[in-house]
Amino acid sequence: MKKKKIRFGMIVVYLILILWALTTIFPLCWSVMNSFKNKKVIYNNSFALPFGEAFSLENYRNIFANYNILSAYRNSFIISGSVAAVVILLAGMAAYILCRYEFRGKTLLNLLLYAGMMFPIYSTIIPVMRMQAKWGIVNSSSVGANLLSVILPQIAGNMSFAIIVLRGYIRTLPVELEESAFLEGCSMFQTYFRVVFPLCKPSMVTVGIFSFLWSYNDLFTQMFFLRTKENWAITILLNNIASKEGVNYGALFASVTLIVIPVLIVYMFLNRYIIQGMTVGAVKG
Repeated sequence: MKKKKIRFGMIVVYLILILWALTTIFPLCWSVMNSFKNKKVIYNNSFALPFGEAFSLENYRNIFANYNILSAYRNSFIISGSVAAVVILLAGMAAYILCRYEFRGKTLLNLLLYAGMMFPIYSTIIPVMRMQAKWGIVNSSSVGANLLSVILPQIAGNMSFAIIVLRGYIRTLPVELEESAFLEGCSMFQTYFRVVFPLCKPSMVTVGIFSFLWSYNDLFTQMFFLRTKENWAITILLNNIASKEGVNYGALFASVTLIVIPVLIVYMFLNRYIIQGMTVGAVKG
């Protein structure tokens, strides 16, 4: 067997990627490490490993005792999970129609998709808030209504990106499969849900994870609509901890760790779908 030649250019590329990965991983590891130390140890040596006397669970006890972090987790996962599920459902159907069917206004709709990605959420938040206030779901006594007031604008904000990604993936699928389903008597909806939707799993997972993460980290929208502690999501809770704890870096590191770890776990299990879903449409389209 022929041995592969190691090129100097590839060595440089891998070194750059390794250094880039280290700059991303190191802050996370440093935060987790300092979350197990009290603030005195952090002040003395923030780079010391949390072993022996330096190890402490005081920061985590403080967070769980003084803040309702479990309720914030619940609200965050309800919001982000709902956003991801609805975006996958609606964006998938919209992408399928825009990809496979010809109709009046299709060009305009495609242009509006790209335009939707150009407008920042800051420019729409006031009219959205007024509209939802008329519906009675802003500052409501119902936790579900308040969460819905965050879910709706986040769904709208993710739709353009999701449709564009899914449309690129659907274009790579052979039309013959859909034609066979049509000859077997399947309607448009049956063809989509029985043939197209299962084949789009990698791209659907990609869209779902990105929508989930954007929703999970969206402090701006949540600050507008979730005003009371019962409605707080995890990002608002972190903002509150940062303002209250001040220079108590141990508590801040612990809260950051609690927020980041669930997202990392989800990403670790689904990262191969993210890469596959983002690249297939780009290569073959």
